[in-house]
Amino acid sequence: MRVMTQKDAAISQEEVISFLKNPDNYPCNPEIIEVHDTHGALVFLAGEDAYKIKKAVKFPYMDFSTLDLRRKFCARELDINQPAAPEIYLGVVAITQEKDGSLAFDGAGQPVEWAVHMKRFEQKNMLDQLPHEAVTDKTLIAKLAGVVFKYHQAAKRVNVSDGPYRVKVLIDELMESFEDAPDIFSKKKVAQFGKLAMQHLANAHYCLRFRGRRGFIRRCHGDLHLRNIVLLDGKPVLFDALEFDENLATTDVLYDLAFLLMDLDQRRMSPSANQLLNRYLYLSGALDDIYGLTAMPLFLSIRAGIRAMVANDHARQVSGKAAEKEQAAAREYFLTAHQYLKAKQPVLIAVGGFSGTGKTTLAARLSGILEHVPGFLHLRSDLERKSLFDVPETERLAPTRYTQETSDQVYARLHHKARIALKSGQRVIVDAVFSKESERALFERLAEEFGIPFVGLWLEAKESLIAERVAARKNDASDATPTVVHQQVNRGAGDINWHRIDASGTEFDSLQQALSILELSKID
Repeated sequence: MRVMTQKDAAISQEEVISFLKNPDNYPCNPEIIEVHDTHGALVFLAGEDAYKIKKAVKFPYMDFSTLDLRRKFCARELDINQPAAPEIYLGVVAITQEKDGSLAFDGAGQPVEWAVHMKRFEQKNMLDQLPHEAVTDKTLIAKLAGVVFKYHQAAKRVNVSDGPYRVKVLIDELMESFEDAPDIFSKKKVAQFGKLAMQHLANAHYCLRFRGRRGFIRRCHGDLHLRNIVLLDGKPVLFDALEFDENLATTDVLYDLAFLLMDLDQRRMSPSANQLLNRYLYLSGALDDIYGLTAMPLFLSIRAGIRAMVANDHARQVSGKAAEKEQAAAREYFLTAHQYLKAKQPVLIAVGGFSGTGKTTLAARLSGILEHVPGFLHLRSDLERKSLFDVPETERLAPTRYTQETSDQVYARLHHKARIALKSGQRVIVDAVFSKESERALFERLAEEFGIPFVGLWLEAKESLIAERVAARKNDASDATPTVVHQQVNRGAGDINWHRIDASGTEFDSLQQALSILELSKID
């Protein structure tokens, strides 16, 4: 079968599209054909199959204008997606023109178009189609963080030092696109965006170079948002990775993750985005990833900016209400991109109390609701202890692992991570028992060192209640037992000068008390 170039094609892509819209032309004999349209592709759903063709379009960032390019990128799409989603990606097929002029799937004639052949899945199982409460389910978010982290671990690494240049190319491309559409993007706002983006780039310059040399620039997914993730047998599966530009897809893993975080945030799911980020950072365990948070506001902004650019490009392909909808989306994403670049002062919050008072629950809630993505870095002593001994988080440690020396190591690790995060401009919540005055003072001094606000929250409730809560725990990183609670209470916590919270009520009660304290402390 000879590969045709665009010049060889005897028919237009419109004729191919008409062929693919006709159920009679498919080998699987579907009753109807559903068509899904994006700015760069058309997907035809036929029975249990799906066929995706590239549109004959050319943008500054994407070129499918010739048949040979479309063949090349169909093959590339299969290669990069099949390892992560073998149950979806089946192969590449040619649409051929036979001797009698008719079209066929993989016929004997000349190819006039190429399509990626996929196994159809239920559209309702795509994460952007799931109900809000399903997407924000904590178990699902934890699974998703694991899938993304595993994907990044398997990604090809590129040891380079041009991280800042790669980001500048993206900023320049966005500026060109925004300046080309003054009716959609305000000239004044575009200029402000460009200035802020370059300031953030200058601030993150060394960080980006460092991460490039450390192997954090990899061949990533490149288009990691909710619409490109589907639940199959309860597991999140990533598909539709970016295939048309290796430079765009070869990037910092945190920039890849930022697309998903931004998408969740834009859909009013900021707490879930924060949970996803914190879970990813825990799985990574790399201090370099905490340092990488220096660039996260810029990464989020660029991701929102790209969505604005793509929405505007799509608006130019359609008309009427559809165009108005895309233009509105472009404006909204642009404003979001601008918002991410606004400076926020680092803050350190410490949440202490005996086991069973609800420290971790409160810290997790606060980390995701006090501000939009990325929210607070949540550091938890129970997880640090398990990491210290390199055991799964729910595996119980022997009592011999709970020595004063070990506790000192855990607090030292928490302190070190908090320091890196604060230096990176990140807000931090530390969740630990903090039963010793010296442990509390350690973090108070850290905030003083940086000249930033510090708020200490101390949760307390009757021993009988917190012992009951501890006894009821299952699959938790904490190894505390009612006996441990009794020992903590007997030892006491010394002179506590943190804000006290009555933790004897519901989780919501504790949260409301904490929010009131933070409001009075002017923390938002």
